[in-house]
Amino acid sequence: MAMDILPEIGQNLRLARRKSYPDDTLEDFALRIGVSRATLQRMEKGDLSVSLGKYFQAATLLGLEAPFHTLLKPKQSLFDD
Repeated sequence: MAMDILPEIGQNLRLARRKSYPDDTLEDFALRIGVSRATLQRMEKGDLSVSLGKYFQAATLLGLEAPFHTLLKPKQSLFDD
C-alpha cells in the first residue's frame, strides 16, 4: 500500500516539471537539480532507490517543497500542550 504512492509521486514530478519548464529536455532539468538523466527518469517512475534528498531538490526547484516539512511529523494528541 505505501509503495503504491511512489509511482504517483513520480508522475506528479513529471507533470510539474513539464508545466514549470516546458522547453527543458530531461537532460536540462536533470542538470538543474544536479542528477543524471537516468536518475531523473528513475525519479519520474517513483523509484525508491533514489534518495529523498534528490526528490526534495526537484520539489524545491518546482516550488513544491512545503509538503516535505510535514513528513514524519508526529501527530499531536488532544492531551499535548
